[in-house]
Amino acid sequence: MKILLIDDDSSLAKAIELAVANEGIVLDYAATGAEGENFATAYDYDLIILDLLLPDSDGLELLKTLRNTKLNVPVIILSGINEANKKIEGLGYGADDYLTKPFDIEELIARIKAVVRRTEGHSENMIMIGDLSIDFNRHITTIGGEAVNLTSKEQDLLELMALKKGNTINKENFIEHLYKGLDEPDLKVIDVFICKMRKKLKVASGGKNYISTVWGRGYILQDPEANSG
Repeated sequence: MKILLIDDDSSLAKAIELAVANEGIVLDYAATGAEGENFATAYDYDLIILDLLLPDSDGLELLKTLRNTKLNVPVIILSGINEANKKIEGLGYGADDYLTKPFDIEELIARIKAVVRRTEGHSENMIMIGDLSIDFNRHITTIGGEAVNLTSKEQDLLELMALKKGNTINKENFIEHLYKGLDEPDLKVIDVFICKMRKKLKVASGGKNYISTVWGRGYILQDPEANSG
């Protein structure tokens, strides 16, 4: 997952960056509204965290501008303004959630995950794909109620694929998700992870294939009935 934080508090940005990195989330940081708008329109993000009091612009006006450009990425407002009318206004402008400062980092992470799941069509902390069940709270995968013995990196990859269910994910995105730009290995390591995951899922499901290769593009997680190989 890749998110954008638009906030002029660099120390807060660093704290959030470190916290979300532990969850496999990559964070880009913009200290001004203009920089944030450039980032938001130039790159694809799973979510934007937006402060309302920016040094060069009003956060609500920036949100309105982004929505007027048909940018549908989910937005969480993170602000020191704890006024009901401001929250109502923010949600009315197209924000998906509103969290006031000071806040608990763990709550922010939980809200990030919840908003992304909701916008991907999932309201629960668990995603079901056929007999496959992926629990995002406990970070475990089961098939028919029986746990699948995945490594932590395999579980991380499968959770990413579940959030993007039905969409092809390329190796670069997998690498970014796993290593967050640090000591990135060769792309071929993803083939190894996928091969091992696929075998474990097949054994646990009695031969069903949940992961398809899209040649030249990447991998896709699907219900076995829709999965042609």
